[in-house]
Amino acid sequence: MDWLMGKSKAKPNGKKPVAEEKKVYLEPEYTKSRITDFGFKELVVLPREIDLNEWLASNTTTFFHHVNLQYSTISEFCTGEACQTMAVCNTQYYWYDERGKKVKCTAPQYVDFVMSSVQKLVTDEDVFPTKYGREFPSSFESLVKKICKYLFHVLAHIYSSHFKETLALELHGHLNTLYVHFILFAREFNLLDPKETAVMDDLTEVLCGSGGGGGRGGGDGAGGAAGAQNHVKER
Repeated sequence: MDWLMGKSKAKPNGKKPVAEEKKVYLEPEYTKSRITDFGFKELVVLPREIDLNEWLASNTTTFFHHVNLQYSTISEFCTGEACQTMAVCNTQYYWYDERGKKVKCTAPQYVDFVMSSVQKLVTDEDVFPTKYGREFPSSFESLVKKICKYLFHVLAHIYSSHFKETLALELHGHLNTLYVHFILFAREFNLLDPKETAVMDDLTEVLCGSGGGGGRGGGDGAGGAAGAQNHVKER
């Protein structure tokens, strides 16, 4: 779990503000596209008699596979040449290795760091136990928050840099549905710091409505604090 000592940071991209490119993903004809009209607000609620950690583990693993699959549909367009940085609108994310060293990487390299790290984590029996009688670690919730932060970065990059390709593949309904389900689940259990997700607030408002963090508990805990510290949005 060496990667957990690392972190990613978001900083202004250093370029002078320019006229913001039109956000195609906000156009009404596309935001209304879904693959189902199911009520996700009800779906994300913790079922009675289900352990919270089991619910978080099951859903986090599922979201990881779905985000990975969604990214794979446009991965041939997300190249080191086309996406030289892991950028979302005017925000750029940096990856830091287990020694805290800043790793200069392209968007596909960043996504590969995310997916390989999360894959290692969700298949670790000591962290995501699947056998009867195994206990979840005390740090489990903070680990889930870190995973959700990274998955959010990937989803946001797909929208900001590869939505046109997603449209061409007619997979925008799948992307919107995944985003809504993911954001509402994160809200329900306070898994994402609002400062971390602010870069996509316009889309979240349209697809999910307002509601801020929402959900359980009284704050974002250690994971949320780290997210706030690591995120700087260019205005």
